[in-house]
Amino acid sequence: MARWCYRHRLVVLLLWVGALFGLGFSASSAGTNYANVFSLPDTDSKSAYDLMEKAFPNTSGDTDTVVWKVDQGSVKDAAVQDRVQPALDKIAKLPGVGAVTSPYAGAQGATQISKDGRIAYAQLTFTKRANEIPKEQVQKVLDTAQAAEKSGLQVELGGQAIQRVQEPPQGLSEMVGIIAAAVVLFLAFGSFFAMMLPIAIAIFGVGMGLFSTQLLSHSTDIPDIAPLLASLIGLGVGIDYALFIVTRHRRGIERGLDPEESAVTALNTSGRAVLFAGGTVCIALAGMLVTQLRFLDGVVIGTSLTVVLSVLAATTLLPALLGFLGPRVLSRRQRRRLAAEGPAPEKTSGLAARWSVNVEKRPRRIAALALVVMAVLAIPVLSLRLGATDQGNDQASTTTRKAYDLLADGFGPGFNGPLQVVTVGGDATTLVKGIESTSGVARVAALPPAKGVTVIQVVPTTSPQSKATDDLIDTLRDKVIPEAGAQAHVGGVTAVSKDFASVTGDRLPLFIATIIGLGFLLLLVAFRSLVVPLTAALMNLIAAAASFGVLVAIFQWGWGLDLLGLGKEGPINAFLPVIMLSLLFGLSMDYQVFLVSRMHEEWVHTRDNARAVRVGLAETSRVINSAALIMVCVFLAFVLSGDSGAAMAGVGLAAAVALDAFILRTALVPAAMHLLGNSNWWLPSWLEKRLPHLAVEPREDAVEAPATDGPASVVHGFIRTADGEPVDGASVTLLSKGGRQLDRVESLADGSYIVSVPAPGTYLLATTATSYGSRVGHVIVSEGPLVYDVELAEGEVDAVN
Repeated sequence: MARWCYRHRLVVLLLWVGALFGLGFSASSAGTNYANVFSLPDTDSKSAYDLMEKAFPNTSGDTDTVVWKVDQGSVKDAAVQDRVQPALDKIAKLPGVGAVTSPYAGAQGATQISKDGRIAYAQLTFTKRANEIPKEQVQKVLDTAQAAEKSGLQVELGGQAIQRVQEPPQGLSEMVGIIAAAVVLFLAFGSFFAMMLPIAIAIFGVGMGLFSTQLLSHSTDIPDIAPLLASLIGLGVGIDYALFIVTRHRRGIERGLDPEESAVTALNTSGRAVLFAGGTVCIALAGMLVTQLRFLDGVVIGTSLTVVLSVLAATTLLPALLGFLGPRVLSRRQRRRLAAEGPAPEKTSGLAARWSVNVEKRPRRIAALALVVMAVLAIPVLSLRLGATDQGNDQASTTTRKAYDLLADGFGPGFNGPLQVVTVGGDATTLVKGIESTSGVARVAALPPAKGVTVIQVVPTTSPQSKATDDLIDTLRDKVIPEAGAQAHVGGVTAVSKDFASVTGDRLPLFIATIIGLGFLLLLVAFRSLVVPLTAALMNLIAAAASFGVLVAIFQWGWGLDLLGLGKEGPINAFLPVIMLSLLFGLSMDYQVFLVSRMHEEWVHTRDNARAVRVGLAETSRVINSAALIMVCVFLAFVLSGDSGAAMAGVGLAAAVALDAFILRTALVPAAMHLLGNSNWWLPSWLEKRLPHLAVEPREDAVEAPATDGPASVVHGFIRTADGEPVDGASVTLLSKGGRQLDRVESLADGSYIVSVPAPGTYLLATTATSYGSRVGHVIVSEGPLVYDVELAEGEVDAVN
């Protein structure tokens, strides 16, 4: 497939461009129909909503507010009423508005004016919930209300419906993330064309994913945060997956391969790993379905679709683009060096090799230090409280944030999260008295009953995000309502948020067990080991605890929150743990596969655990860290989105990826594997026979057997140091081109060795010795014996891919 895409690159490019523009045109014509469906069966708030919808069909929708404040005088002044009341009358006649309760309507309205007379509000009750109201209708309400403003009279609007039309323009965070990723890629590649390849793949994958999600929003319930999360994860994995393939392709050209053969080889090796990695991310995202929260179903659809399209772009569009570039995927300096000096063998040296050797020498110290760092970062997670953000977390410039602050100033912090106690039958008067005498209640007002249903508006003394408000809801449900002998339910936005957090918290253990179990099974099949997947599962839990600790410290405790410009501290969004754990699981699986697969390959060839861990870390740490740095830049850019949920997800995922790549995969995992030794690769024989075989790497070409009974030839020589001293006991292994071990011996006291060759051809000869580095080189054997001397240097790690 890679070869076909490379040779028919113009056709492939035109197909992708046509699909992108076709989906974009269709999506723009159809518009959006995102819906935040918090369907929580068997919860008290859902029962309250069902009763309201039955008894008050025109007032069961969300209630928003129009708030106005005068700089001087009172809101009761005739000049103020003459401007505000006509605007309220117009709003009442607009489509989608069920009722408007004015503060100028009799004694009942007097409660809607603050004690100092400078702030007043009107309640707008829509006929539907906020996510079901067309934005055009809400915008007309906003424009009509704000037309009443004049000098000295401030008019603001707040509520769920108004918040939808105040969302900041999309695209800024994505653009900043792409620019940051481009800088990292240019520093890594040194080539403008090579830098643009991963960016282009990410743009195609994310663009088509977002357009497809927008079209699907007309046929299924997809929350409005789904496109934000889809672009967040799509940019990260799209750039990273292309980075892995382009890096392999550039390495092949530098080693003398034809550009077409190099691209085919890159797709047939790294491309397979990308397919596996993308599959693990989608499986992790699908794990959200076990929570049975309908709100998350749309998130799974949007994010998974974007990941699939990003993988498809990396495996089909990328080889076509590589065909257009040819050798220009290298920088000019690299092309000049290749032309002047010819292909050069690649060696892993510098910081990566030195760090790998240090981890091998001091595994206990490094593992202990890494654990201490992660444990300290995880401490705040002990005070994790799930909930929901509100308009108090909006940017200070939005009308929803201004309305929120005005209501809190004029009527107390609890006014922004009123509770609705819905009762059917029983003595409503007794219930009202019981609520009024309850600690934490500021005001109580019972609306006229309809069809036997009475709605009691309860204003707490504390803000909607306060734990005291959650405690008040529990008190009403568990004590006040039963004591009044009423059949009542507590509803409202604050109660719905609390119930959603409770349901999510109850189902979180099952979800964590599911994704950890899936990860264990995948790694068990891939690496034929029990210890490796167990280690990975433990690392995932450590990374999750530390990243949530960072989230709690920033968003719940408020450390550095002012720098982010996202308002005051509050609880962590209830849906965030499920989404973050899914993405963290998928991404950490990617890094674990890239790291451990190289170690496993070396272990299969040499049966030397220390060497396997050392070489695997030295060869993969740089690309893993580069990929992680790109993801951190992309995720942090979503702080600029203006959406508190996306900002939380961005900061949390950036922290998770950084900790996972820079501490766990670079330090703790290899240190632990050094300490565990050969038990890393232990698997009971009975389990080995029953496990299916999952081939991430391409099948190696079979080596033709020689026509004679004996070996076709031999390779022999001496193993010496740089000073010419013989190396005794060095391990010499002959491998096929695909890495299968054919013969293995140890050098004698004079440094001599001899290995048997099954047939003429090209092979790999791997040499390793204690206290020395290692060498792996290609040997070409003809009909006769081949003399091949090896020189080992201390502390050097040679890389063969």
